[in-house]
Amino acid sequence: MTTSRRKFLKSSAAAAASVSIVPRHVLGGSGHTAPSDQVNVAIIGAGGRGFQNAKELMKLEGVTISDVVDPAEHWDLESFYYKGVAGRLPVAAAIDEHYSNAKHEHKCRHHQDYRKFFDSEEAKDVDAILCATPDHLHALISLRAMREGKHVYCEKPLTHNIAEARLVAKVAKETGVATQLGNGGHSSKDVRQMVEWVKAGVIGDVREYHAWVPASRWTPTINARPKKAMPIPKGLDWDLWLGPREKVDFHSAYAPVAWRDFWDYGLGAMGDFGCHDLDAAVWALDLPTPTSVEMHPAGFMDDTIIPHGELGYFEFPARGDKPPVKITWYSGGPKPKKPDVMGDAELPDRGVMFVGDKGRIMDRAYSAGPELLEPELKENFKEPASTLAVTNGHHQDWIDAARGGPAASSNFEYGAHLTEITLLGVVALRLGKKIEWDHDSMSVTNSDEADRIIKGTYRAGWELK
Repeated sequence: MTTSRRKFLKSSAAAAASVSIVPRHVLGGSGHTAPSDQVNVAIIGAGGRGFQNAKELMKLEGVTISDVVDPAEHWDLESFYYKGVAGRLPVAAAIDEHYSNAKHEHKCRHHQDYRKFFDSEEAKDVDAILCATPDHLHALISLRAMREGKHVYCEKPLTHNIAEARLVAKVAKETGVATQLGNGGHSSKDVRQMVEWVKAGVIGDVREYHAWVPASRWTPTINARPKKAMPIPKGLDWDLWLGPREKVDFHSAYAPVAWRDFWDYGLGAMGDFGCHDLDAAVWALDLPTPTSVEMHPAGFMDDTIIPHGELGYFEFPARGDKPPVKITWYSGGPKPKKPDVMGDAELPDRGVMFVGDKGRIMDRAYSAGPELLEPELKENFKEPASTLAVTNGHHQDWIDAARGGPAASSNFEYGAHLTEITLLGVVALRLGKKIEWDHDSMSVTNSDEADRIIKGTYRAGWELK
């Protein structure tokens, strides 16, 4: 071969338009993996979520994690949801252990600065990037990777502000690389089944959708930025972790994990879960961006700190012969009114509910699947014919797309749109008023203050390009 694997993978999408390319894992069996079928992936962001993504990639045939990039050598996550340790050295060590055997010792390369990694000779052998950094770096890394011709999987939300989402979608289209937003539920049986039922008209025209999550702050007592500096952990480049944000002293209230409590780095429960729990509605109902959004905080919130909870209302216009839709969002504990038809059963801690003219569909998070609430709908129900393309798994679909297969279903065109809807909830919450949204001009028509949130701010040397 005279062309590199990366060039092959970059051009294969165009070839797929005239040639049917079937990934090896679909054919089954074991054997040699051709160079053109092998995908080298670099993980950028090796915290808890990055480590989880690495474990998923290590399950896939013909995929090798060649590089790990993170400003921290080591993250102690024992007291957080993720448990254990992460950081570039522990994650690289786990990758080496997974790929090494009696005949081959795998050596995962590790880097501190993603910018230097992209500039290095080593990056030339990398075909794809998985970005799992804090939210404020998603756009900068995804844009650089796509412009380098690398396929990109980026954790949700795709970006930290709406202007970033628009630009990421634009560059994804221009470069033609394979992309996937990290909202893994999009490839789950639950979400896809709900989408099929709604599109088939099982509950009639949908006019309401409710989504509720119990998520709140990581640090409930915090009400301001930390005033005292803490020693920077050994092996952490704190200035690099801050990236485009203004310099502040290190404190464990920021990192690891708890950065979601601060608007500069995270986006609260709305930003964390919106791309998961609004996904089914946006997908099934073909929703455009909303015409208006109103969001109220629960508990203390200011321009720095996220609230303990949220209650919000999204209004979407009619689409052809489909009626307008209202989405109600709850986080931090509140839930919708329990339908009488549920009897003694309780609403789950986390769930979503479609409300149609004929009845309701509810999905309990992490359940065995969606359920029809009305007895008469259950009695007469027949599973509609499937209309969605078969998924081989959220990560596998992205890898298949990188090999020249169909685009992943949560690619950046869709992912940026879903992210924009989510971020409009953040804009309304931070402005403290009902906002009127003009999609074409990317502006809130009833607020002069919205632009700073829509477009974000960047310190010198880290500007969005």
